[in-house]
Amino acid sequence: MKGLTSILIINKIWRKVLVGSTIILLADLDYFFAQCEELRNPDLKIKPVVVGVYSGRTQDSGAVSTANYVARKYGVNSGIPLHLARKRLQNVDAVFLPVDYKYYKHISDEIMAQLRSYSDLFEQVGIDEAYLDVSKKVQGSFKAAGLLVEKIKNEVKKKIGISFSMGIGPNKLVAKIAADSNKPDGLTIVKPSNVNSFLESLPVSRLPGIGKKTSQKMNLLGINTIGDLAHYDVQSLIDSFGRNLGVYYHNSANGVNNEPVHEANEAESISRISTLKENTRDLSALLDKTDQLILSIHRDLLNRNSKFKRVGVIAIMANLSVRSKSKTLLSSSDQIDLLKKSVQNLLESLIGESEMKIRRIGVKISEFTSNKETQKQLSSYF
Repeated sequence: MKGLTSILIINKIWRKVLVGSTIILLADLDYFFAQCEELRNPDLKIKPVVVGVYSGRTQDSGAVSTANYVARKYGVNSGIPLHLARKRLQNVDAVFLPVDYKYYKHISDEIMAQLRSYSDLFEQVGIDEAYLDVSKKVQGSFKAAGLLVEKIKNEVKKKIGISFSMGIGPNKLVAKIAADSNKPDGLTIVKPSNVNSFLESLPVSRLPGIGKKTSQKMNLLGINTIGDLAHYDVQSLIDSFGRNLGVYYHNSANGVNNEPVHEANEAESISRISTLKENTRDLSALLDKTDQLILSIHRDLLNRNSKFKRVGVIAIMANLSVRSKSKTLLSSSDQIDLLKKSVQNLLESLIGESEMKIRRIGVKISEFTSNKETQKQLSSYF
């Protein structure tokens, strides 16, 4: 219990430090695939537009990847079967299109380059989502951050023609939830002093990492809102969900998140990605595949005579959307067991955020340190 108390005290200290100096933006490109199709053909804006992943078995076999907001009024959302989407739109002048990933990525790359130019630190977490740390650029002012976002949104809309929603918060967690709160083309600002009041009335399922099953389990415990979770006894959470998740749920519900925006250097990384035999959310099946990828990655690492400090997983979902998770280790390592354990933790977190099955899974390591450099530094020191 002493260790738990220390963790909570440290996180409270971190929160006080971070909220006073950090301003994070989360850009979420609204219904991105369908909006790209509207950009290519403006006549589609007044029609229900469904972008689907077609399996090829029949004309309607597959799943909805993205639907515009006109289609969503008819109950067509990401992940539902295409035959069901067509049924709900059977008496409507709707447009069904296949995914054109190459075209969408081209548009995404243009937007991401523009977003990056406005940030101190930039982290793209998918084809349609990115975090920006603008703390230095706006000198810690949330008012200045709001004005900056309005400028960015206007310029992207003018130059590229795409709208997006933006959340502003003192950390990545709050910025993410804020961006989801006002769509499409919205802007939500959550200052440090308003974090608790902003979160407390939201359904507990709005917290990243809490999926349908976990949400149902919490409901049975009397936890319905994020506020309920914030005030729930920490030890009881640990008893129900385990130490790591229990502490994570408690801190997240209180708006505590210390993860920095990570400026990735893709050139300095080793990665592998593979298609699964069948779409799945089963952790054992995913670990079987990632263990194979890790063996190959680890061989490359040893051949480079290096150690890694950052680990990431990337998942291509059933609807071809991209989700990723990463973490930075306390110190560099070349141990394969640590790599496997880190990947497992990341997968557990990723699975908990969505009920959708995974189509492809990948592993990446980065932030390398040469063993020779480490030995040379030690020798020089002694």
